[in-house]
Parts: sequence; structure tokens; C-alpha cells
Amino acid sequence: MEFDINLILFYGVTFGILIMTIVYTFIRYLYSKEAFYISYCFMQIFSLIYIILYSKLYFTNNFFKELSLVLASIFALFFAISYYEGKFLPKITNYKELFLNTFLLNVVILTAFYHYLLFEYFPYTIIYAVLFISTVFNIKQGFKPTMIYVIGWSIFCILLFIFDFKDFYINRGYFDLVLVVFALEAMLFTISIAYKYNDLKKQNMEFEKMVLQQSKFVKSGEMIANITHQFRQPLNNISYILINIKKRFENQKLDEVYFEKKVNQVNEQLNFLSKTVDDFKEFYLQEKEKDDFLVKEAISNAITILSSALQKHNIALELNFETYENIKVFGVKNELSQVILSLVSNSIDVLKSKEFPKISINILSSSAEVIIEILDNGGGIKAKNLKKIFEPYFSTKEEGTGLGLYLSKLIIEESFSGKLEVCNIKDGVKFSIFIEKAI
Repeated sequence: MEFDINLILFYGVTFGILIMTIVYTFIRYLYSKEAFYISYCFMQIFSLIYIILYSKLYFTNNFFKELSLVLASIFALFFAISYYEGKFLPKITNYKELFLNTFLLNVVILTAFYHYLLFEYFPYTIIYAVLFISTVFNIKQGFKPTMIYVIGWSIFCILLFIFDFKDFYINRGYFDLVLVVFALEAMLFTISIAYKYNDLKKQNMEFEKMVLQQSKFVKSGEMIANITHQFRQPLNNISYILINIKKRFENQKLDEVYFEKKVNQVNEQLNFLSKTVDDFKEFYLQEKEKDDFLVKEAISNAITILSSALQKHNIALELNFETYENIKVFGVKNELSQVILSLVSNSIDVLKSKEFPKISINILSSSAEVIIEILDNGGGIKAKNLKKIFEPYFSTKEEGTGLGLYLSKLIIEESFSGKLEVCNIKDGVKFSIFIEKAI
């Protein structure tokens, strides 16, 4: 059988486009694990098999051709349902909405029917029909990825219908229209899927921000207890100072020097209380612009909040600067404080029942990086758990959320473009944070 070289080239282009969409969606699936990617990938695999058998370039087998069509249709349905956005059945509260939605459903059915008559490939018609319903029944939601696909195909179908394009195309003896639709559909939906990926990535970032904020409030009860404990001592000191001033005044022994001394002592206690409130408030700020800040301040804020817990469990904490103390990094200070607080909190939990508990925070630097090491003598992490420690929802504690270390790694990697690593040491564990120096 002889074939026109142009036809063979056109088939080659179509095969190439389908193969690219298969590879593209499979890679997207590996990264995202979203079901619609893998179902679309399988649909395109069976579509490729169908078009190869349809072309009759290599061999013809009607059974496998029909089987590939059926399988492509099944995966097309899976894909359309998993990609579907909004509600399948619209909420109807009055006759006006009933009339409108009935009209829109008829438009979908008629358009999908004409879509099939035009292109004669059922899997793509299934996708078009289901996603058209997704758009018209949830138009107010503004689902952009779906709308890109539906509007693109709808405009194309309307133009072909108005100009009676199919008869004109066939009568002129151009390439098979099925080939054209395979190439167009693959390119159009690849654009839509790319947009969908960006949309999912944005949603995931928003979700992670929400989880980060929630993880802070999970610890709020414990931290409020810490703050309460820290407030008690300064308030007691102020109370004693006032009692002493009152006694001196009643005994007419209150001189100016003694009074100034006591006023200064009260101011010291008030400044401590004020700093504690500021540290606590800053820790809960949801968003803040990035800027250069002192690493020392971020660590100090976290330690302030945890100081009462350290005292309660008699845990010694050492802060060692093996570089200059005014070293800075670029980012959001309270986010680094959140990471330090999470790591030190984990060490506190482990050290509660240990003898001679100790935590060390070492700050080092290289020519390009600031390195923050947090070490404890809590006995380390089991080897089987070491690789899982940063996975979301993995926790070795009975009441743990499994989000603290996951979010800490996320913050360091995404907000600071750094690294968070963990390893066992002789008598405990060491977490190492690597962040680029501020310029």
C-alpha cells in the first residue's frame, strides 16, 4: 500500500504530539500524585494506539482498534470526573434557575453531539461534555483551567458549524479531520493542564500557610502556660518593690536615691514583660515582608517563649556563637523563630525524663552560609525513623501532629532557600539549618 509522504509526515507529527502529552502528564503525576494526570496519560496512551491502528501505516487489527477506543473512553471518563470542578448537580431554588440550567444542559448535549459528529472520536467528546457541564453549572466559581479547554473547543466547534467546515474540508481532500483534532486536543489540553498545575501549586502553598498557622495555635496552650509562668516572677518582683517603697514611705525613710533605685528595678521588670509580649505577638504574625534580620534576635525570641519550660524541667541551654554575633540572614524573622522553637520544643519533650538534660545552639558561618546547629543529649532518633522524620503527619509522640518538623523543613527550603538536616550524634541528635548570608 502506498502512502502520500505528506500524510505520513502529518501522522508523524500527531504521534509525536501524543507522545509528548503522555510523557508530560506522567511526569506531572510523579510530582503531584493527582489522579487526573495519570488517567489522562492512560487515555492518551490508548488514543495513540487507536490512531496508529486507524492510520493503517503498520498493520490493521479491528479488535485492538475497538478495544483501545473503549479503554480510552473509560480513562477519558475517569479523567473528566477527577478533573471536574464544582458540583455535578446545580442547586435549583426557583423556576428561573430550573429553566436556565435545563437550557444549559441541552446546549451541552447538542454541542457534545455535534462535537462527536465533527471529530468522530468518543473519548474526547466525553471529556468535552463533562467539563462543559462543569463550566456551565459552576460559572460563578470561575474555574479557569476548565474554561480554557471548554471555551477553546466551543469556539472551534461553533466556527466549524457556521462555515460548514467539515464538508468543505472533506471535499477539498485535505488530511483526515481526526488527525487534526488529535493534534489540537493534545496541545489545547496540555495548556489547560499546565495552568491547572500552577493553580494546584498555589492552592498547596495557601494550604501550607494555613497549616503553619494552625500548628502555631496547636502549641498555643503550652506557650500561654510558659508566658504565664514567665509573667509571675516579674509581677512578684514588682509587688515586693512596691511593698518596700510603701514601708519606707510609712516609716518616713523614703529618700530620693532609694526611690530612683526601685523605679529603675520596676522598669527593668516591665521591659522584660514588654519584650515577652512582643516576642509572643511577633511569633503569631501570619505575614510579614522579608528583610535582613539578626539571627541572634530570631533565636532569642524563641528561647524567651520557651524559657519557663526549660527552667521547669531543669534543662540547661547553651547559646554559642562561633561567628560574629551580628550576623544576618534575609527572610521573615518570626518564621525562623518558629523553626527554632519547633526544634527546641522537640528536644525539651525528649529531655523531660533525662538526667543532666542539655541543649546547645551553635551559630557558625562559612563564606556564604549561616549554620545553626541544635544539639541535645536525648539519646537520638531510631534509625528506621530518621528518614521519615520530615514527612508530614509522621510523629513518634502519642499526641504529636507530625507537622512541626515537616513545616520547619518547608519554611527553611521555601522561605529561606536553605536546608534543614538531621543526624544522630554520640549521645543525642543534631539538627543543622543552612541559610545563605544576607548581602
